[in-house]
Amino acid sequence: MHHSQPGASRRSLLGAALVALLAPTVARAQKFPSKPVRLILPQPPGGAADRLARMLGERLEAHWKQTVVLENKPGGGVAIATQAVARAPADGHVIGLLGSSLSINAVQRTDLPYEVKDLQPLGRVGYYTVGLVAAADFPANDIKGLIALAKSNPPRKFSFGSNGIGTSAQLAGEMLNHMAGIELQHVPYNGAAKMYNEIIGGMLPMGFSVASSAEAFIKSGQLKVLGVTSAKRSPLFPTWPAIAETLPGYEAVNWAGFCGPAGMPREVVQQIGDDLLAVLKAPDMEKTLAGMGIDLAPQGPAEFQAFIQSEMKRFAAVTKPLGTRMN
Repeated sequence: MHHSQPGASRRSLLGAALVALLAPTVARAQKFPSKPVRLILPQPPGGAADRLARMLGERLEAHWKQTVVLENKPGGGVAIATQAVARAPADGHVIGLLGSSLSINAVQRTDLPYEVKDLQPLGRVGYYTVGLVAAADFPANDIKGLIALAKSNPPRKFSFGSNGIGTSAQLAGEMLNHMAGIELQHVPYNGAAKMYNEIIGGMLPMGFSVASSAEAFIKSGQLKVLGVTSAKRSPLFPTWPAIAETLPGYEAVNWAGFCGPAGMPREVVQQIGDDLLAVLKAPDMEKTLAGMGIDLAPQGPAEFQAFIQSEMKRFAAVTKPLGTRMN
């Protein structure tokens, strides 16, 4: 009987060693976050993205019972902050609140210090409703009418405004050109106010802009909405048609979502994803985001990752790489 003892004790030692090995991962999964979480933002303090990051940071702080520190890292056309997220330790304690520039830069820029695969998507929050707005007296009232005008004989030549080269607003126009087989000319502006003035003043026929910022002009009857760029109508503005109703598959949204560095443990990715979705399910969240002009459209890690990939595929079909000219 004695000879089985060493074997048994060796087995129990092995068992203990295994438990000891497994314990840290179990503890880690339960204890995330075990220290303050840094939330990196590519935009400067004071703007819409900063307000969104502060509000979500406070909600996550309450959920995690752990400090969330916001770090603004503007510059490089969002590349500086995105690189900081990609190079962070992959334990979940550094995450970034990124936007659609992530997918746009990936297909347009050849000078990025990171690749999209260096990031781990964690969850999408939602997106700003972007509309194609035109002067009240523009001869078309919807996308169908605009396409007909642009294809008329002789074809009518129109320009569209955006808030800059390489933005989701420019992409929205390029995608409209590509899918409708028309040739609207792009005019970049460095501020929505100037663009609205030029549309109302008759210098520019139309432009893509965040709907909430154009709302006052639409209500006063100076501008009208030809269509919104999301796949479906916005719950915030249900009377405005989606461009996709005329051009199925059309989508070019200005989204906000969380990413961490690639290589994070699966259970941490899942936990952050679940925690984000829990925070976004708060009963007042839809209204809070609507106040910022954002449609709540949550996605977990896998769904968000698939969305980013589909965006890159659609964008690559309509754009030529711009190299470093975007800065």
